Amino acid sequence: MPRHSWALKAGFWACIVIAIAAVLRRAFALQHPVSVGGPPELLQLDAFFQTHAALTRVHIFTTLLYVSLLPCVFWRRTRHFQIVRLLFYALGIGVCLSAFAMSAHPVGGAVEGAAILFYNSLFLVSLLLSFHAWRAGQERNSLRWTLRATAVSLGIATTRPVMGIFFATSRLTHWTPQLFFGPAFWIGFSINAILMELWLRKHPLFSQRRWHE
Repeated sequence: MPRHSWALKAGFWACIVIAIAAVLRRAFALQHPVSVGGPPELLQLDAFFQTHAALTRVHIFTTLLYVSLLPCVFWRRTRHFQIVRLLFYALGIGVCLSAFAMSAHPVGGAVEGAAILFYNSLFLVSLLLSFHAWRAGQERNSLRWTLRATAVSLGIATTRPVMGIFFATSRLTHWTPQLFFGPAFWIGFSINAILMELWLRKHPLFSQRRWHE
């Protein structure tokens, strides 16, 4: 496992915490009927996800298991590391399939749906290439694609602060979640994917000069 910069580690753990918090918040909202005491935009979102409660539960709890497992994937001293990797791939595919299903009813319409389809496909391809390289014994190549898959999958956490900015400025912009969810998804996922690609190209273990397994 290559050495990571403190910024990459901080971003990784921040995304883990945000993703888990988002899952727990959504799970709590699904267990309670929509009330009239909160911000209108948030109440509308809660009501929207209530209409797809079963699929939402499948997606968020699969995501919770996947995100909780991620730190173990990058800690080689973990016992039963082979099992951890297999669970990583299985849960990743579960997250991917449930996300594809949820993209049929995106909050942000076609713009959000396009972001989900694009980055979910990128996540799936990265996951499959990581698995193929792992089975072939190409550890460095597998790690490269694992990092890419992880960065994309944690893009859902990066969208949360972006959404927070849109929520905070909604009184000025008059943008509803239906309008800003799409841009927020494109921005959040793009940040993670681009930063990871730049880091991979800069790191000596993954630089173009050494891309030979």
